[in-house]
Amino acid sequence: MKSTVEQLSPTRVRIDVEVPFDELKPDFDRAYRKLASQVRIPGFRPGKAPSRVLESRLGRGVVLDEVVNEAIPAKYMEAVNSGEVRTLGRPEIEVTKIDDGDLLTFSAEVDVRPEITIPAFGELAVSVDDVAVEDSDIDTQLDELRARFGTLTGVDRPIEAGDFVVVDLSATVDGVEVEDARTEGLSYEIGSGQLVDGIDDALIGASQDETKTFTTTLVAGEHTGREAEVKVKPTSVKVRELPEADDEFAQMASEFDTLDELKADLRERIGRVKRMQQGMEARDKVLEVLLETTEVPLPEKVVEAEIEVRKHDAIHPFDHSEAKFAEWLEQQGKTLEGFDAETKAEAEKAVRTQLVLDTIADADQVTVSDNELTQRIVYQAQRFGISPDEYVQRAQQSNQLGAIYADVRRGKALAGVVRHATVTDASGNTLDLDELFGSEEPEAERGAVIEGDAVESDSSTDTEGGQAETTGTTAEK
Repeated sequence: MKSTVEQLSPTRVRIDVEVPFDELKPDFDRAYRKLASQVRIPGFRPGKAPSRVLESRLGRGVVLDEVVNEAIPAKYMEAVNSGEVRTLGRPEIEVTKIDDGDLLTFSAEVDVRPEITIPAFGELAVSVDDVAVEDSDIDTQLDELRARFGTLTGVDRPIEAGDFVVVDLSATVDGVEVEDARTEGLSYEIGSGQLVDGIDDALIGASQDETKTFTTTLVAGEHTGREAEVKVKPTSVKVRELPEADDEFAQMASEFDTLDELKADLRERIGRVKRMQQGMEARDKVLEVLLETTEVPLPEKVVEAEIEVRKHDAIHPFDHSEAKFAEWLEQQGKTLEGFDAETKAEAEKAVRTQLVLDTIADADQVTVSDNELTQRIVYQAQRFGISPDEYVQRAQQSNQLGAIYADVRRGKALAGVVRHATVTDASGNTLDLDELFGSEEPEAERGAVIEGDAVESDSSTDTEGGQAETTGTTAEK
């Protein structure tokens, strides 16, 4: 087999491949076996008809089509590997010649990873917010802890923010009742925002057993995006009474003997969380500066695929109805044109991020251990509320395990960039990144702070890889 690679642009190549028929003998053997198992020929047992009989009955063209369709993906990958081409996405393949018994030729155009010059990490500098734990932060956490030990008591007065109510709900769209929206005996905390928009305004000031009506836009079900008229009736109104914040409460709610000791522990915990948030802010800002200072030619087909995936995900809740989706956008004060522009910008940024971090990961020879991959799977499974085994099974079914691996690898590459960048807080202090993210070692569980959603959730598709797709009269799928 011979192959040549022609650079069409910084992000696209054409690969021309010539395959002698002598190399296709294993493909012909497989094709004959497959066709023999699919057709019944009088006088021969299923799967036992010889090749000459199959060709006589089906025609040589059928056999050639089967051989070409089976052989091209493997020969394409062989050409890619021999030419050390870093392909992105799916190739567009065209069979250019079939000289029966002599030569098969085809060409493949495919996006490739462009050459990217990465700036010196030490030249990157960002500023993040100071870490400050206020007394109000302690009070908020303490109140939340007290709420867990609070008791609900019925009240005979109009509903106020923070009350707990039990409600009956029903909704209609264009006068027709929405069955999925009917419910009785639903518990709800006023102001929590856990139910439909407008319900808090309708209930505040209402009395027990008083029916209120309001309009809202449905966000789930077959009427997603439609305006509905909702009736709500509170059948019970209660207020939560909190225990006194004192030493006795500290002993009941924690391992501490005094309220002061409990508050000191809350202060330390809040400080750790804020330092974690500071680290995430550093990660995000370093990535932004990295992208701003790096020139990245964007592969057109890869960006188009990313845009399509994002549009599909956006329209999916609306039964893939663009009209319903456009109506919903209008209700949000947005336009379809604005959505398209925003989606394109997000897709381009996602692809740019992947290309830059993949380039860094290759240069730094970043690897991912089984432990690190397992940690990401467990983390993702918790986010979706399923078991790690089920998450892995779903990922395998959707061919996403490779993408998960790539996300972790990119996160580690970004971790290395952040460690070399200069990060200061608003007060001008240079931050100790080892304290925030841990020391720079291969088994970097400590890098989990920056190996997360900023890399992963920016993209819906992965740029690497892709399977061969053939076009042309003799090798169509």
